[in-house]
Amino acid sequence: MANTSTRTLRLLSLLQTHKYWPGMELAERLDVSARTLRRDVDRLRALGYPVEARRGVEGGYQLAAGAALPPLMVDDEEAVALVVGLQAATATTAPGVAEASVRALAKLVQVLPPRLRRRVEAVRAMTIAGGWGGQPGPAVDTGVLTTIALACRDTERIRFGYTAADGRRTDRHVEPHRMVSLGRRWYLVAYDLIRHDWRSFRLDRLTDPHTDGSRFLPRELPAADAAEFVRSGMDNLPGLHRVEVLVDAPAATVRERIGRWCTIEEIDSGHCRVWMTADSLDWPTMALGVVEAEFRIVQPPELVAQLRNWADRFHRAAMLDPESGSLDAPRVTGSGPATSA
Repeated sequence: MANTSTRTLRLLSLLQTHKYWPGMELAERLDVSARTLRRDVDRLRALGYPVEARRGVEGGYQLAAGAALPPLMVDDEEAVALVVGLQAATATTAPGVAEASVRALAKLVQVLPPRLRRRVEAVRAMTIAGGWGGQPGPAVDTGVLTTIALACRDTERIRFGYTAADGRRTDRHVEPHRMVSLGRRWYLVAYDLIRHDWRSFRLDRLTDPHTDGSRFLPRELPAADAAEFVRSGMDNLPGLHRVEVLVDAPAATVRERIGRWCTIEEIDSGHCRVWMTADSLDWPTMALGVVEAEFRIVQPPELVAQLRNWADRFHRAAMLDPESGSLDAPRVTGSGPATSA
């Protein structure tokens, strides 16, 4: 019979593979007595696993949903699927999903055995992500994401090579603070130990990140948060659109819906001013639709033209007959004159 720890892990694995196990069958699979099985179940409960028991001749056990998420056991195939799925989620624009996915990815990759890491990389290399229209963001290596995520978490200094927009390459030594997913790109916010100032770095321009083995005490960031620091640094970059909009909605409502990607200033209880910086006007257009409120564009004029173009296309689509695919014909009521739909 296996030792207690091994047997308990085996029991957990079995409970996670079936919704319900008859007690006798489960005891036979573990090669233990019913009394020993009950003790092992109690150990799992003490670790936070909500194991339910059904008494009687046909009684048994099943793993139920609990109030907290206990540690999970996954096999090789499931581990690869989790990593690939989390990696795909790092490209999402849903609030908080990308950042949470990177944190989870870093924890999982850290404990993967080498054979599974090779499989994950093979699947990643042969997979093309399907984005939501527009130009896809530059690819960021999974190893770069996880290495930096762990360094941020563990407050460890890192070194890496960095290529600027003009092609000039430099070596950097930084204290990493946070990673930011903004638009279609990933950024690292860190304190540069060579230039003695805060900087943001695009992860797709960063190579060979590695820790130097030293820890540091976190410094105070000169901004409300890392996302705000990156946005403020983008204001002076060429080729970007600076959007300013007056919205007829409370600042708290707008902040809840799109606040992660813009700066919001309250005007009064029912109005606010919104600023966005983007390399394409597609995202501000979609974001303003998500707000679900009346608004007025202050700048740029190109956004007004884009909204008119989108409005014309949406209007034509709304006028199409879903069955024939042609514009709705005027309706005739009795023998009277035709009226528009």
